[in-house]
Amino acid sequence: MPTPIPRAIDFDLTGVPRRWVANSAVATAVSNGINILFPHGERFFVRSVNKYLDRVTDPVLRAHVKAFFKQEGHHAHAHDEFNAILRAQGYEIDRFLARYRAIATRIEALLPDVINLAGTAASEHFTAILADGAFSKGILDSLDPRMQHLLAWHAAEEIEHKAVAFDVLETVSGSYALRIAGLVYATVMLSGFWLAATTMLLRQDGIGWRAALRELRTLRDRDPVIRRVFVAGIRQYLRRDFHPNDNANDHLAAEWLAAHGMALPDAA
Repeated sequence: MPTPIPRAIDFDLTGVPRRWVANSAVATAVSNGINILFPHGERFFVRSVNKYLDRVTDPVLRAHVKAFFKQEGHHAHAHDEFNAILRAQGYEIDRFLARYRAIATRIEALLPDVINLAGTAASEHFTAILADGAFSKGILDSLDPRMQHLLAWHAAEEIEHKAVAFDVLETVSGSYALRIAGLVYATVMLSGFWLAATTMLLRQDGIGWRAALRELRTLRDRDPVIRRVFVAGIRQYLRRDFHPNDNANDHLAAEWLAAHGMALPDAA
């Protein structure tokens, strides 16, 4: 795999509408629900991998790790700016984010560093599947152009560095049991906080889950996140010989960006 390319890009999110996904309040709440988790999550990923940087002696992997740190730092900053847009739209997200950070930080502190690394490796597998779907399922095409730009960039870089944390984990320990422990950790944390964040946002829009499910059924996507990301992702990750590069999807990012005139310049 080529070395990931950190790209520092300024995004103007001014004017992003409240319903920026397919003009749907529910689809937007689901998307907002994971996007607000990214700043703390990305910084957790960097911390988890950085704990083992001294164990990475292969120069190629070490270069990939350094690029991974830069990419994730850029993502965290960009999604901090996105969270400011949600506040400007009238959403009260700070109480939720404070609880989320407190709980996640406490769990991180209680668990061994190697479990946090394993959880990061599995989380990166899930985010790479989300990124794949953004391109291959045409999900990006239903977004407001400003959010399309932000999330295409993020998705492209998630695909680029999809194997970095996994390769560091394999360098530290090739234990299958450890890898699966990380998968359980990542699945519980990602699904739990995503569901909680989405519920919080739907409540502020006055939408209950019954109405939300009815609206989701009317949307074009017939491959829901639970099946596409969690069920399929877990099935892949359980294979003893699994590696993230088994999902040969690097071309998706390059082709989509080129087709939409969004070739992204390298940044120092």
